[in-house]
Amino acid sequence: MATPFWYNAALALLKPIYQSRIRKRAEYPEQLQQELLERFGPFQPAKNLHAIWFHVVSVGETNAAQPLIEHYLKVGHPVLVTNTTKTGQARAKSLFLKAPYLDLFQAVYLPADQVHLIREFYQKYQPKLLALVETELWPNLIDQAQHFQVPCLLINARLSEKSAKGYAKVKGLTRGMLQNLQQLLAQDSATQQRFIALGMPAERTNVVGNIKFDITAPEDFVEQAAQLQQTWQLAHRKIITLASTHAPEEQQLLTALKPYFAQHPELLCIVVPRHPERFDEVAVQVKKLQLNMQRRSLAEAIQPETQVYLADSMGEMWLWYALSQACYVGGSLNEPGGGHNILEPLALNVATVLGKNYFNFQSIVDEFVAAEAVYVVEDAEQAVNTLTQLLFEPALRAQLNQNAQVIMYKNRGSLTEHIHVMNQYL
Repeated sequence: MATPFWYNAALALLKPIYQSRIRKRAEYPEQLQQELLERFGPFQPAKNLHAIWFHVVSVGETNAAQPLIEHYLKVGHPVLVTNTTKTGQARAKSLFLKAPYLDLFQAVYLPADQVHLIREFYQKYQPKLLALVETELWPNLIDQAQHFQVPCLLINARLSEKSAKGYAKVKGLTRGMLQNLQQLLAQDSATQQRFIALGMPAERTNVVGNIKFDITAPEDFVEQAAQLQQTWQLAHRKIITLASTHAPEEQQLLTALKPYFAQHPELLCIVVPRHPERFDEVAVQVKKLQLNMQRRSLAEAIQPETQVYLADSMGEMWLWYALSQACYVGGSLNEPGGGHNILEPLALNVATVLGKNYFNFQSIVDEFVAAEAVYVVEDAEQAVNTLTQLLFEPALRAQLNQNAQVIMYKNRGSLTEHIHVMNQYL
């Protein structure tokens, strides 16, 4: 079933706006040229034909797919990853574009969802299977999978009530996409039911849990953290990471932390803003607060007097978590918020605090809150009080981590289920 005329006409009209947005956010000409080619063609050659193709939007979906991608690379299967965002692509490359996977792995941007571009992409790459991660539905992408006889699966699927209402507004388009999927592997039964209500055939759906629970920290980042701990003499430092922060979280949290820096010279705060275009803005805020700062982008080392380390790099979040004893997971105190993935720091036994606006990860966070395995706070003041308490009370930190590990262990197993289903199509 071809996609509707109105959808393709709307894409053609929006194309110049989309291209100008890409131009605005490009940092340098070579990067811009590369991104435009990957999104609008002519496409770069395929490193491997017949790869397993994972489409992951951004950092969160890349993290979710990480154990699955790793599994197929380890067994020697070529993998192609497409991303929608710059941060997602940086994350994918930092995880897999290195030995021993260099010859098997390729990451490029997803082309704009125009029929001629998507068709050309399928012809050039000839994937064996397309796995869309979480909620990433593109009409022409799915329609052309059918045309090229590429099995298309929606894996680790999640759909909030709010998103379901959005898809219901274009029910004809949504139903067509869902009926072209071979399988839908849902994180929970609420997601499964929402997709069925939108037109997904029930017999092609399964609830297999959330693959994010099967995550393990990449060994090279853990080793690098151990090395930096020695090089930068961090053994006696009390380290907090403010991860994936949005405006105005950095300013609020660092303002609340300022009195603690004066009382505790051993305190160090690593700040990792979510979006690279905000790195300089955050640096200005730190300077205004008159805190002693070093920056990752300038290859500066943490000094004994460093109070704030601005981790203005991409794809290194595991490294900063591995150096920390406690962390705040951002995007959860800002408005409207939504939050980010808490499972990464928990996988590394980092005591975790987040704000009250975590609706993007509602069911996951609720389970940890019920088990007293993470702390949810109302404002920046409370966040800082909780983080510093965790830093200076090792027994409290150990109890929180122990509770978290019980939940992590209980929810493992989705990876095996995903592999079992995907292997049937390979």
